[in-house]
Amino acid sequence: MKKYFIIAASLLVSGLHAQENADLSSEKLNIVKTNITAYAFRNINLSYERAFTSWFSVNMGFGAMPEGKVPFINSFLSDKDEQRFRNLEIKSFNFTIEPRFYLGAGYGKGFYIAPYYRYSKITTNTFDFYYDYTFSGNTLRIPIKGTGNANGNSGGVMVGVQFFLTSSRNLVLDLWLAGAHYGAGKGDFTMTSDVVLTPDMQAQLKKEIEDLDVPYVNYTVETNSSGARVMIDGPWIGFRSGLSLGYRF
Repeated sequence: MKKYFIIAASLLVSGLHAQENADLSSEKLNIVKTNITAYAFRNINLSYERAFTSWFSVNMGFGAMPEGKVPFINSFLSDKDEQRFRNLEIKSFNFTIEPRFYLGAGYGKGFYIAPYYRYSKITTNTFDFYYDYTFSGNTLRIPIKGTGNANGNSGGVMVGVQFFLTSSRNLVLDLWLAGAHYGAGKGDFTMTSDVVLTPDMQAQLKKEIEDLDVPYVNYTVETNSSGARVMIDGPWIGFRSGLSLGYRF
């Protein structure tokens, strides 16, 4: 009896695998997408999703922002501090990989939960910065050139829902309902002055940079006779939402 039970169980498992393979062979398992809402922030992006079962897929995405103005800079710098930075521009790159677990229709359709990993890098141009050095009742404006980059590794979770929009099930709409990630970031920025800075000038420059108080960023400042070095080492936080359109094949 035990022998027959083992044989029956083996046949059942084989049948289920055969059915799953048949289902996979009849499905379109690949989707290429772009997040159209990201273009409002100069973010050029493309992602590729591959379904492996009716409930599991992996999505990989790349995004790049060409050099330009810092989006929403006035949301984390005061007007006075913003005016200290002249011609500041940044460019960025990110890579994201997210396993997706579908709760409903499957094969890339329905509600999903997606834990993910993201690598991000931000690079600045050579920008102008100044600070006002006060001594003996006089004020001297000190011009400084700055440049640098920062990168972060983070992990998070996103929830969303994906629809097939046409009867051929080729056109795809992917709605990112909400996502957030947290990790660690590092950065190194060099600020160089044409003026040889005295110890008192260095101390005031250090205080001016520390008083910028950029939110969600931990940084330390070192100064010398040539300028300053700003080192970022702390949390890396981000949020995700958007609307993607894609093609399924």
